[in-house]
Amino acid sequence: MSAVETDLGRVGRDTLDSVAGLRVVIAEDQVLLRQGIARLLADAGIDVVGQAGDAEDLMRKVRAHRPDVAVVDIQMPPDHTDDGLRAAVAIRRELPQVAVVVLSQFLEERYALELVGDEARGVGYLLKDRIVDVPSFTRALRRVASGGSALDPEVVARMVGRQRTDDPLDRLTPREREVLSLMAEGHSNGGIAAELRVGVPAVEKHATRIFTKLGLGEQPNEHRRVKAVLTLLRAGS
Repeated sequence: MSAVETDLGRVGRDTLDSVAGLRVVIAEDQVLLRQGIARLLADAGIDVVGQAGDAEDLMRKVRAHRPDVAVVDIQMPPDHTDDGLRAAVAIRRELPQVAVVVLSQFLEERYALELVGDEARGVGYLLKDRIVDVPSFTRALRRVASGGSALDPEVVARMVGRQRTDDPLDRLTPREREVLSLMAEGHSNGGIAAELRVGVPAVEKHATRIFTKLGLGEQPNEHRRVKAVLTLLRAGS
């Protein structure tokens, strides 16, 4: 946990303000890692209302505390396989108001697809390595708590890079694919503009074209973003 602890000092005022009042339950069977994540989040101004070491305890804590976000390790007791993932899916089904961020040691696309299901709102799938980037991790928690999505860049890159027949992404230009990929990672229009070194109006125009080409023209903007991410994931399955 030394890398995590070193990065605690990088959390800035803006990050603290953006996550103030956020309530989180953490599920991780490795005690030191769980405590490290809890300390990281607490130092970032997030209220850690519960900690769990197995999937059953996770469900109890989430039902009791009704947090804004559950942060869940995929592999947990009792079976040490995908117990955490199954609990996360159950939380999404039983308590849809609770957002879920699943942490994985290794990249598994099928886990991301199973977690997202038919609704990409309030869900995140990140590799554990991302935890050490504290501002990015806390922003991801805030995004999913607000009904957005936060998918690991490696998952997105693999989905976008696949060769498929009858691919809806074929309608998009290379730049539009870049914008959609950054949307899937959870970036705002301003964040996308910074990543691509263009103006926000240019990103807005690309986003509008993406929505139109994917048949998402008559919906609220945030809902269209989530639907576009879902289109990306379904195209990768």
